[in-house]
Amino acid sequence: MLGLLQHACGIDPKANLAATLESARAAARDGAQIICTQELFGTQYFCQSENHGNYGLAEPIHPNPGPTTQAFQTLAREEKVVVIASIFEQRAPGLFHNTAAIIDADGALLGIYRKMHIPDDPLYYEKFYFTPGDVGDVNNSGFRAWETAFGKIGVLICWDQWYPEAARLTALAGAEIILIPTAIGWHPAEKAAEGAVQCDAWQTIQRSHAIANGCFVAAVNRIGHETPAGGEGIEFWGQSFVAAPSGEVIAQAAADQPETLLVQADLTQVHEARTHWPFLRDRRIDAYGGLTERFLD
Repeated sequence: MLGLLQHACGIDPKANLAATLESARAAARDGAQIICTQELFGTQYFCQSENHGNYGLAEPIHPNPGPTTQAFQTLAREEKVVVIASIFEQRAPGLFHNTAAIIDADGALLGIYRKMHIPDDPLYYEKFYFTPGDVGDVNNSGFRAWETAFGKIGVLICWDQWYPEAARLTALAGAEIILIPTAIGWHPAEKAAEGAVQCDAWQTIQRSHAIANGCFVAAVNRIGHETPAGGEGIEFWGQSFVAAPSGEVIAQAAADQPETLLVQADLTQVHEARTHWPFLRDRRIDAYGGLTERFLD
């Protein structure tokens, strides 16, 4: 069973961590086996502005786990659950990543996934803070999957979820479930005119990943109206959801309420989907060289 932790984030990182740990323990005791946080749950979404002071929010993960990773390792070991925890990582002085720690049910840090696609848009100034994940690094080899106590999982982070290539490569690495910590919302001035279309596009692209790759896709978003940089801020639209390999949305949270979404994911559906809709079998891998080009002029 999946446990997706959707909630608002306050200004106190310690309080956010404590609340998320409490929600994770409750989810575990309600039967969740794989628990995923929303993106950068420890803080309000600080990327709304370019502020050097925000670098102080980061902490290490590998090879010396910081306090957030350690806390979730303890929880995973005690509750015997798999955890995907989204953390602002300081890899080295001046080198920061938007990272997910993948922790197995014995508390072991299986690996980390560093966000590969970094946006730079109004109120989403992530390129100021985050270096993209490396390809080929022994600790973060781009798109991959991890064998856990409860299935083989892959991780993408927010902006990654819009790229078919990212989902495909994660599935080709063997992922049966792709979990996606997310922080996405409306610019309040755009909500009335474009909000419904934006939200529908967000869900549609991930449902398509589930269909094209014959796997479960679980997106975990936050709620609340955050204005850490002043101005109108961002209204996060929640609606965390799970899509089955058929593309069907089998569970969805509310748009404006904290909620732990508990969802059964029957992994036998992955085998069934990939044999009945054999997209992986029929791929023309000899014809896709152009995908490595920026644009085919």
